[in-house]
Parts: sequence; structure tokens; C-alpha cells
Amino acid sequence: MSTAKHTAASLRAMKAVARIPMLTAYTTPVARALEKARVPVLLVGDTVGMVEMGFDSTRQVTLDHMCYHVGAVRRGAPATHIIGDLPYETDGDPETALRSARALITAGADSVKLEGPKLEVIRHLVAQGIDVVGHTGLTPQTSTNFKQVGREAPDAQRILDEARAIAGAGAFLVVLEHIPAALGEAVTRAIAVPTIGIGAGSGCDGQVLVINDAMGLGERWPPFSRQYAFMGQAIVDAAATYVGQVTGGTY
Repeated sequence: MSTAKHTAASLRAMKAVARIPMLTAYTTPVARALEKARVPVLLVGDTVGMVEMGFDSTRQVTLDHMCYHVGAVRRGAPATHIIGDLPYETDGDPETALRSARALITAGADSVKLEGPKLEVIRHLVAQGIDVVGHTGLTPQTSTNFKQVGREAPDAQRILDEARAIAGAGAFLVVLEHIPAALGEAVTRAIAVPTIGIGAGSGCDGQVLVINDAMGLGERWPPFSRQYAFMGQAIVDAAATYVGQVTGGTY
């Protein structure tokens, strides 16, 4: 893997050539570790609201929150492509979206991600030189639950049509969230840009996981996530040892 920072063009060129690993990041030390691990793309997702800030949904995340975390990740991973999420109600029309996207770029993002088939917004951002990642399937900013979508034929067709339209509007990647694996594979075959799956099967061009889920930091994880460590329990164990040493007078 090259150590040069990926661009939108280099990531798009990986379609059907090489798989794209992606993880979320929200803090400087985690971003620094992921860059050392040579993760080529970091997503500063609005999931930060739920996994780091204790919010009930991503809809409570503001643009200021996102700029803060994008900046933190950029300081930790200066040589990694960073995607910044446009939070809820900051991309409802082209000009609002452009102001929001420019704020994330100024904070340190290389590209921005938005949810849903906002085709006019995507075209406008791309025309203004902003690299855009699309997102269809389950869209947490507007969803009422986190159940898998696309299981019925009409909904599967909607997702396929949305992915085609999002790619056609100029997105260089399309995230597919929590859809059947067969649908993820079908969308991947149908569009010319790479798909990034999160609970969308191994047939996608790349995969993304929330770093807290992947590292086992927390108590509950999505059914499609894998845990590569259990850092939550490690923190409990370490803190309990510290408490024992202090109260026992050995520290």
C-alpha cells in the first residue's frame, strides 16, 4: 500500500482493482494509531454523537461538533484521506451544503459525505470543487430505526436507483449501509464508482466500521460489526487495578 495520501481520484481508481479499508475516527490519538496501521481512509462520522458524546441519535450533532472532530483527526493523521460527514440539516439545499462542506474542508477534511439522493446538492458541491461521498441504504439521519433495509423488491430497487443517481451526480464513493449482501453486490456491479459497505456484504469494493464497534469499546454493537479487540473491558480492568493500588496504598 502506498504511503501517499489518497485523493478522490486515486480512491475512485481502486474500483474492481483493490479493496478499500476504512474506519471512523474522532480523536487525535486514535487517528494517529490508525495512520500508523496504514488505514487509507478515515471517516469522521456523525456517529460521534452516539458513540462518543452520548446523544440518542446523529441528529443532535452540529456542524461545530463535526469541525472540532475533523480537526482533531487531521492533527493525528496528516497523511491520510479524511472524509467529514455533513450533519443533519446542514445540506438541505446547495448553498447551505456548500457553506457546510467548506467549513469541514477548512477544518481538515479532504472530502465530505452526505446521506440520501440529494442530487442537486451533490452536483453543486462537485461543480465547486468539493469531493463528495454518497450514502444510501439505511440513512441514520432520517431513519426511525436501525433495521436492515432493502429486503423487499421495491425498496431494493429504490436503493439501486439511488446509488446509480448518486454516482451519476458526481460522488466518487457510495456508502451502502445495512442492506442484504446480494443487494450490496448488485449495486457494486451496477455503478462505476467504488461502494463502501457497512453491513452490506463482502461484495462491496470496500468496508467501513465504526472504530468503537471494531475495538469493542462499549457494551452493544451492530449485528453486522466485528470486534477485533475488547477495549471497553480492558479499560474497566485497568481502572480497577489503579483503584485497588491507590486505596491499598501501593501507588
